[in-house]
Amino acid sequence: MSLMDFIKKQFIDVLEWTESADGTLAWRYPMADNEIQYGGSLTVRESQMAVFANEGRIADVFGPGRYTLNTATLPVLTYLKNWDKLFQSPFKSDVYFFSTRQQIDQRWGTTQPISIRDADFGAVRLRAFGNYSYRIADPKRFHTEISGTRDVYTTADLDGQLRAQMLQHISDAVASSGVAFLDLAANQVEFAKALQAATAPSFEALGLKLDGVTVQSISLPEELQKILDQKIGMGMVGGDMGKFMQYQTAQAIPKFAEGSGQGGGVAGDAMGLGAGVALGQVLAQNLQQGLQGGAAAAASAVPAAIAPDQVMATIEKLADLKAKGILTEDEFSAKKAELLKKLV
Repeated sequence: MSLMDFIKKQFIDVLEWTESADGTLAWRYPMADNEIQYGGSLTVRESQMAVFANEGRIADVFGPGRYTLNTATLPVLTYLKNWDKLFQSPFKSDVYFFSTRQQIDQRWGTTQPISIRDADFGAVRLRAFGNYSYRIADPKRFHTEISGTRDVYTTADLDGQLRAQMLQHISDAVASSGVAFLDLAANQVEFAKALQAATAPSFEALGLKLDGVTVQSISLPEELQKILDQKIGMGMVGGDMGKFMQYQTAQAIPKFAEGSGQGGGVAGDAMGLGAGVALGQVLAQNLQQGLQGGAAAAASAVPAAIAPDQVMATIEKLADLKAKGILTEDEFSAKKAELLKKLV
């Protein structure tokens, strides 16, 4: 090396990293032809770690703090280079900084419904969405398994892999959560905890720690959503089947009214609306009495006071049910006789 080259040669006295953008996980200190001055300074801030690599091998890992670079603070590197304690010339190493702070609001979600096996319903399909947060816990493993020798490695580079791992463990989370499939939508916190526990080991294998998982939405198949709605309706009336039938009748009234306003449908006029309400009352009371084993109370199944037009409309509805096979001939005759008594 010429004297001019030696004069121009630069020695690095201070190594440090100030994050300039969100989402940077690993950053390689730009060495070029520079050499690190023996006795120089390394500053690692809180939420950071630094890794020294020499000739392709990781030598030393530094946590937060300020270090003077000598044989006391670079024991492994010193051993690899076979330095003795008097060796004080500049040296070259690759230096990587890693951000260990939480990477928050990372999104996960099912782009398409995924199949889940359930003990009650067999194979079902659902969609779920949420977010998660993680951090680098083992920079040596992360460097070896993920970031390698790249100058910069960001959360965007890792997003697809981590999202796939979250989705891969949804089935395990459903199985281990102990929450019935129909109750998942109402127990999102428990489901999130189970998903975090199921996914955490795969994050650890990459040198990461999965800090938290949230479930923002679970979409059940339409047919199971209807069953869930009925279950919620049962809860509203305390499990009383008679009240549940009345609840369903009340839910149907807006539809009757809509049909009346349009001049068509099953209840196209006011008489149809009254018949529907009366029919709901009859069925609700009969069902309630049948469950209670009150055969002797069957005579009171029909309300004491029903207008003549409602009685006739109700008979017509019962005839329709008989025609569809819902009521037998005997059942229809018995109900018809009871209703006609109200006209006397």
